[in-house]
Amino acid sequence: MTTDDDILTAGVDNRMESMTDARRSLSDIADSSLAAAGGRRVEWAEQFMPVLRLIRERFERERPLEGVKMSACLHVTTETANLMRTLKAGGADVLLCASNPLSTQDDVAAWLVEELGIAVHAIRGEDNETYYRHIQAALAHRPQVTMDDGADVVGALHMIALDRLDDLAPPVRDWVSGLDADERAGLVGGISGSTEETTTGIIRLRAMAADGVLQFPVIAVNDSMTKHLFDNRYGTGQSTLDGVVRATNLLLAGSTVVVAGYGWCGRGVAMRARGAGARVIVTEIDPVVALEATMDGFEVMPMEQAAPLGHLFLTLTGNTSVIREKHFRAMRDGAIVANSGHFDVEIDVAGLHEIADAEPVEVRPLVEEYRLDGKRVIILARGRLINLAAAEGHPAAVMDMSFANQALGAEYLLERHDEPLERKVYRVPEAIDREIARLKLEAMGVALDVLTPEQERYLASWDLGT
Repeated sequence: MTTDDDILTAGVDNRMESMTDARRSLSDIADSSLAAAGGRRVEWAEQFMPVLRLIRERFERERPLEGVKMSACLHVTTETANLMRTLKAGGADVLLCASNPLSTQDDVAAWLVEELGIAVHAIRGEDNETYYRHIQAALAHRPQVTMDDGADVVGALHMIALDRLDDLAPPVRDWVSGLDADERAGLVGGISGSTEETTTGIIRLRAMAADGVLQFPVIAVNDSMTKHLFDNRYGTGQSTLDGVVRATNLLLAGSTVVVAGYGWCGRGVAMRARGAGARVIVTEIDPVVALEATMDGFEVMPMEQAAPLGHLFLTLTGNTSVIREKHFRAMRDGAIVANSGHFDVEIDVAGLHEIADAEPVEVRPLVEEYRLDGKRVIILARGRLINLAAAEGHPAAVMDMSFANQALGAEYLLERHDEPLERKVYRVPEAIDREIARLKLEAMGVALDVLTPEQERYLASWDLGT
């Protein structure tokens, strides 16, 4: 006998299937048959992401993102999939595109489309035209909130707002050219705000703010303590060397590793390389940071002096042409060069190609050998982000905190109806940062001391203690 409940359930199931079909038609992924394998890996990562799981459970109850259109331009990994689950649990209508052509995990993309019904535009190894076509899809979603990993979506929105269409990549420019002035204005004017994950992206966004052209508020997820102290240091430190070792099978012990940049990412890589038995040289431009690296026990020198010494070079600066022609020419035979900064500009691969004696030879997957001046220089992953191109990126336990910042940062943006944020780059509020740390410690079984009333009075006074 068919009951009303059966009919209602069937109706819900049919609507969900219809929604999944729609998302499938709006997606561009490599192979939908990979979904089951992707799901198993997403579930494996989820067990190491307790903070995000707690946020997802609350989001399911409270639905703080109900009906909000969001476009996320992030690395499409198992950890990102768990962030997407959280945003959807909060009621968001999410579209995801890749923030790097070599970081997409095709099985995860398939699972997000087939099982979660999220529109995904990401294919591992996609060319530049496809990459920017996917950025265009993120814009065409007409989001209220964007999530960026490198500010490519936000950058495109600003080129549109400033009528700098010639500076857009062709797939984006062709699409925007078909919009009238009101549609273009609505595209940018409909944005409540954005969250940004990377140091590189924050540099670009702060430059926009300094020039007075930032069109909406941005939450600098990268600058939260629970992101840059942990993700950048411990995540990048481990995943960068993981990518290098997977690509090359290099023995780090006894090698000389040159780390360009001693920010939080560089600190993590230098620490891990030394722990693996390498001699570590740091290059820096900031005298205070260089002093810190020296006091931490590392050799510090200019890249020109380090170039003849290194076996392995790793760039983590967020700047361009950190390793260029004069450095390549000074390197020893067989030197290996890799980048762990977000964009593929830190190593001048195009310049190396121009001065090389012949076309590069791929000696292993993602390992290209150039010959010049009678010696070999090895470039990993074409100068792209080595930890995601050759490995799986940061451990899930670290991304748990980073993506908790993303989810709560988006919620914070949308809560500010009575007091809208100005067009500035903001840090994640300290209360959110501390709550993420508290939840992480709780999940790890770590307890804290609690101040006594006497201690609270002492810390709040100015006339006690003498």
